Amino acid sequence: MKALVLTEYKKLELKEVDKPVITSPTQVLVRIKAASICGSDVHGFDGSTGRRRPPIIMGHEGSGIIEEVGSLVTHYKVGDRVTFDSTIYCGSCSYCREGLFNLCDNRRVLGVSCEEYRQDGIFAEYALIEERVLFRLPDDLDFVQAAMAEPAGVAAHAISLASPKLGEDVAVVGSGLIGLLLIKLLRTKTSGKIIAIEMDENRRKTALASGADLAFDPADPLLMEKVSQATHSQMLGLVYEAVGATDPINTAIRLVRKGGTVVLVGNIRPTIELPLQSVVTRQIKVQGSCAINGEYPTVLRMMADKHLVVSDLISKVAPLEEGNLWFNKLYNREDNLLKVVLVP
Repeated sequence: MKALVLTEYKKLELKEVDKPVITSPTQVLVRIKAASICGSDVHGFDGSTGRRRPPIIMGHEGSGIIEEVGSLVTHYKVGDRVTFDSTIYCGSCSYCREGLFNLCDNRRVLGVSCEEYRQDGIFAEYALIEERVLFRLPDDLDFVQAAMAEPAGVAAHAISLASPKLGEDVAVVGSGLIGLLLIKLLRTKTSGKIIAIEMDENRRKTALASGADLAFDPADPLLMEKVSQATHSQMLGLVYEAVGATDPINTAIRLVRKGGTVVLVGNIRPTIELPLQSVVTRQIKVQGSCAINGEYPTVLRMMADKHLVVSDLISKVAPLEEGNLWFNKLYNREDNLLKVVLVP
């Protein structure tokens, strides 16, 4: 089969590789119909994360059609249209037994190659997927949009951990793809103000188009005053951070009021500088959010019913053969791209 292989850092090659063969009775072989490029793939492209070690077939956000099923697969059949969780959980550790599959002690992630394991992903014509992480697509949801279910699930999981009350004002720091999906989903949860905090002017405009009521530059010296005015001097009880670096996290902590909650969704830096005294003396809750845990069916139905529109966040649909080109564009932050979907 054809696969887009990271052969060395910053170099992707379309290569002929062996088509996967089912080795476990609980696996299915999926013909990939759409595979979107995640920000974590772009950050792994240059080796900075240490989680995309060449050679590796990256990719974990996608959809396709089942072509073969293992002997113990019971809930799916050949021809089913599916998407899948990016996290392969073991199902037997203490976390899995509690239903916390995203925290599995033995978790693997599709398209990741790190010190602990190597798991080829879906930038290819075919991929092996475990039955337990499969989800059937609604009939009225196409493959390209279904490739957005994984990032939508990430945003939905963050909201499940700390959700706004009816009419509560909230802020989202960072208007990349996850930040914009947070805004779209939050719009269905609260009639209060949604405030986007984003450096890039074009992204601020996109945040407003996605449902934010206000969009501010974090570098604006009047930022705190503007947020205070927008919230009637109450500031914010709940802030989502969707970047994962020192400055935006510190901005989120500044914006939250005493006793408030900051949900950390972004993850582009392994460590940050945290304003500890501000967190401790104002009794701020800091909530990490990891991956997805059961949100797929909800976001798939919302997408199919048009309660969550994702088509406006897809910047380009391109053939898999052009993968190296679009990775470089994303890496170099060209053309204000949000989501690029590759089609084998």
